[in-house]
Amino acid sequence: MRDFSQLFLALERSTGTRAKKQLLKDYFRDRPDADAAWALYFLSGRRPKRLLPPSLLRPWVAEEADLPLWLLEEAYHHVGDLAETTALLLPSVSGTDVTTEPGPLSHFVPTRLLSLEGLPAEEQRESLRSTWALLRPEERLVFHKLLTGGFRVGVQQKTVQNALAELYRLNPAIVAHRMMGNWQPTPDFFAALRDPAAPDGESEPSRPYPFCLAHPLESAPPEVLDDFSLWQVEPKWDGIRAQLIRRSGLAFLWSRGEENVGPAFPEILEASALLPDGTVLDGEILVWQEGRTTPEPFASLQTRLGRKKVGKQLRNQRPVRFLAYDLLETNGQDLRGVGTETRRVRLESLWQSLPENPTLQLSPLRPASTREQARHWVDTARERREEGLLLKHRDAPYHSGRPRGAWWKWKVDPLRIDAVLLYAQAGHGRRSGLFTDYTFAVRHGDQLLPVAKAYSGLDDAEIRELDRWIKGHTLETFGPVRSVPPEKVFEIAFDSLRPSSRHKAGLALRFPRIARWRHDKTPEEINTLTDLQSLLPE
Repeated sequence: MRDFSQLFLALERSTGTRAKKQLLKDYFRDRPDADAAWALYFLSGRRPKRLLPPSLLRPWVAEEADLPLWLLEEAYHHVGDLAETTALLLPSVSGTDVTTEPGPLSHFVPTRLLSLEGLPAEEQRESLRSTWALLRPEERLVFHKLLTGGFRVGVQQKTVQNALAELYRLNPAIVAHRMMGNWQPTPDFFAALRDPAAPDGESEPSRPYPFCLAHPLESAPPEVLDDFSLWQVEPKWDGIRAQLIRRSGLAFLWSRGEENVGPAFPEILEASALLPDGTVLDGEILVWQEGRTTPEPFASLQTRLGRKKVGKQLRNQRPVRFLAYDLLETNGQDLRGVGTETRRVRLESLWQSLPENPTLQLSPLRPASTREQARHWVDTARERREEGLLLKHRDAPYHSGRPRGAWWKWKVDPLRIDAVLLYAQAGHGRRSGLFTDYTFAVRHGDQLLPVAKAYSGLDDAEIRELDRWIKGHTLETFGPVRSVPPEKVFEIAFDSLRPSSRHKAGLALRFPRIARWRHDKTPEEINTLTDLQSLLPE
């Protein structure tokens, strides 16, 4: 645990990818497989569910530190991170005061962390006290992050994969593949991960492939669109990206976030019985009513997410389709190394051999030989409830991650409104102490009605300028939130909107972000609720 805490702090302090990769290699070198497995589990973004609610941790730490709870809450609002706040406020211990080692990570996690689950509150509290006595302040920070489910480390998963690949002399794509799916942090798993001779797919039929991702077209060089013969043009759907796997007579459905979403979409798993064994498809899950020419909005799909069991009524109300647009494996053969166009030909050939099924569909191509034709598809995308276009280089293999130049996404222009700032809240982590989370409103008669929260879009100088203004013009304080005079106008961009009974305005904006600070506009010129309602899709 001590070494892992030191690695966490070193990664947080480091700014360069090369330096972080070296830190990881130094840590994993000669590390026992049992410890390495748990370290990789946490570094790859996996973490145990929250084992202790903050509502218990806060008062226990306050009492241990002999502080009133309100003072801890004030410190938390200032620091912006509960794990850091509580670690700092606990009675300090120096390295010489800690006489007992917390033990290796493989021992600490099950005995000091996971063992808290299901214990009565008083036993949890006593266990915490005994654990605090073993830990230095920086180790308590890591412990509390793991304890509250808030553990995140400033290193990309790809950097972790590349570090392991270099250390164990493996292809990074093999490491990425072996880290996919629902693996457990066991010594056997890590031993297989680093073993060059370990089988890659046969032993784990459920394992998906790492997804290939696209860069936004705005960041592409202009010559990308000079020759459309180089590109396969496809619709960019607004659904859930997923891989449908049929291996060893079993079916699996994995989202891009490495979540097994099969239980939420049983009809897709059922329809996969039509596929030959040893098939892996890349595609999109959408709600699509029979007889309609366009899918339902993404909000319809959300009613199916996270469910372990889906009843007949919901299946009838929200029928789903899997639209396949890539073939990654056929007859057990990995096709990722062949070009996009070849994979598409193989996919279409597979589809011609399948019986027609409403749940399994082939995603169409969008014929475009010129920039103007492609622009037309983008400009009319909202009419078809699409997000825009995907441009895939015809010769590109199916890469792992987001390689530059292979795939580009050309998204429809966002919707935009002008709104006024009403409330602000301090950020978390590196943004603590600065007001960076904002609530914006539009006009509705004589009222100002909140319609969106946003925290991205301003540069550092604008954030500091706005922070100074908020602190100097606060009207009221509600815990960490401050209200301000409705004077500052901002252009808010968003992808779509839908009716919502959960919001006072009756609307929910999808992915709202600040497009620009409108110094040229007054609060009287902001948009109205009626303006917003006119943007609702029919």
